Amino acid sequence: MATWGEILNEYNFKLSSDDLRRKYLAALSDITGRNTIAYYSAFLHKAFDPQLSITDRDMNAFMTTVHGLDKSKGLDLILHTPGGSITAAESIVTYLKKIFNSNIRVIVPQMAMSAGTMIACASKEIIMGNHSNLGPIDPQLGGYSCQAVVEEFYNAVAQVQQNPNTQLIWQVIVSKYHPGFIGDCEKAINLSTEIVEKWLLNGMFSGDRLKKGKVHKIIRYLNNHQLQKVHDRHIGADDCKEIGLIITNMESEEKLQDAILSVHHSFMVTFAEKNNTVKIIENNNGVRMIFNHID
Repeated sequence: MATWGEILNEYNFKLSSDDLRRKYLAALSDITGRNTIAYYSAFLHKAFDPQLSITDRDMNAFMTTVHGLDKSKGLDLILHTPGGSITAAESIVTYLKKIFNSNIRVIVPQMAMSAGTMIACASKEIIMGNHSNLGPIDPQLGGYSCQAVVEEFYNAVAQVQQNPNTQLIWQVIVSKYHPGFIGDCEKAINLSTEIVEKWLLNGMFSGDRLKKGKVHKIIRYLNNHQLQKVHDRHIGADDCKEIGLIITNMESEEKLQDAILSVHHSFMVTFAEKNNTVKIIENNNGVRMIFNHID
């Protein structure tokens, strides 16, 4: 497989970025003997655009890229995403599990954060490198961390009870939230917990006698704002293993590692070249859907 410099050389002198992705996705699939779908967001290259996140629009792309694949071979889903809608992620996972009978591995070449981490938890195995990261699954609403909002609200209640003179100060702070927002935040926290718990129990740990305790430990770690401090906390492969997720080290098989990173670099070349492209979902047969920024 090719290094980053070799891929750039291929791009500069031989192949288009589309041909590069097609070449290396096919090569990875040949090595694994499995279907491969790459889900890539340009979030590291582009200014904020709603389409950079996981949305319901992505379902059309997955339907397009799944069509024509040999479903008996299972699926390797390559994820590079900042996260996005919890319910969109839930819908995508439900669809893919039905198609591939839950025979799904997730590969994280660099980052699969937030709702991307939730999708990774729906797999039977996560392949990560020393440089790869997942993230917390604590949900956000309107740009606010749901757990931080709930924590702040109950802190306000406690302080006002202890010292009524603080009421005016806390009233100004809490008034920034619309009516029902606290309840919505609590429901979103519960929803993310319920979804990931179900996926882990029925997928990654389905045959494990001790699965309830293991799943509880994982969720307590991933969905804990007080522990993680910030929503974009990077959680590496070693920490993922430590909490009990089934992680395969990319570095344990050199040929596989080279193939995965060649795919990753080819997508990075594409985003560097195509300034308007915000997301690509593509399979090992070259079938793809490309999302472009719309002014």
